[in-house]
Amino acid sequence: MPHREAPRVHRKHARSMRADATRAENMLWQVLRGSKLEGFKFKRQVPLDGFILDFVCFETKLIVEVDGGQHSENARDQVRDAHFGREGFETLRFWNHEVETSLDAVCDHILHRLRARTDID
Repeated sequence: MPHREAPRVHRKHARSMRADATRAENMLWQVLRGSKLEGFKFKRQVPLDGFILDFVCFETKLIVEVDGGQHSENARDQVRDAHFGREGFETLRFWNHEVETSLDAVCDHILHRLRARTDID
């Protein structure tokens, strides 16, 4: 999937979401930013194909979503995950509470999937 420029309205919305991130998103970003997690480069709040991805590592095609209660059994999330799955991406979803209380375990799981996806190539 080529990385193409998102419409201006999506870029603006993503920018506002970066400025208004949840506590859990900020906690996880502190671990992922600057290639701190074993050199894997993540971007946050990336507009792509009409969606905004919380975190994405394009190198391994891994998407990480940090969700609040509004995402419980959300049909749009299922459509979105299927869309990106067809493009070769894997989506990991964590609850806000999970990130806030078990950040190390969340990061271990992300790292496990990053390594596994690197072995796929």
